[in-house]
Amino acid sequence: MRHVAVVADMKLGQKGDILVTHALGSCLGLMVYDPQAQVGGLLHAMLPMSKINPEKAAANPYMFVDTGVPNLFKEIYKLGGDKKRLVVKAAGCGQPLGKNEIFKIGERNFTVLKKLLWKNNVLLEASDVGGPSGRTVHFDISTGEVQISSNGAVNPL
Repeated sequence: MRHVAVVADMKLGQKGDILVTHALGSCLGLMVYDPQAQVGGLLHAMLPMSKINPEKAAANPYMFVDTGVPNLFKEIYKLGGDKKRLVVKAAGCGQPLGKNEIFKIGERNFTVLKKLLWKNNVLLEASDVGGPSGRTVHFDISTGEVQISSNGAVNPL
């Protein structure tokens, strides 16, 4: 079954599912997969830190990297995922408005992700981040394969 994670959303899947997210510009797309349990999840987080709007973060933790990432991992564990087996990949965190973009949301999203992973002893296996182009992610839970589409090209991650 195909599940689409929209902006500020997270989808979970099991064997046979495809998780998709579109229009990753400055947003973080995070894919987490347990190859043995064949479960995974895809997060599409907009902003780095929930402290800018705690009410929105409480209503939708997937809007922010600092609340969405821990929630994604907790949901994977509930499905039988094991931290020792997890494969973690990231996409997005770009600069769709160019290098002069004042708030540097994409760069900050990726920095918050790296800090969270480091503090929790989780390695990032692969990433396709930065740059001006948007990305679409297709994540096959049966195989763990991630395909990134950008500017008409499709590449594995």
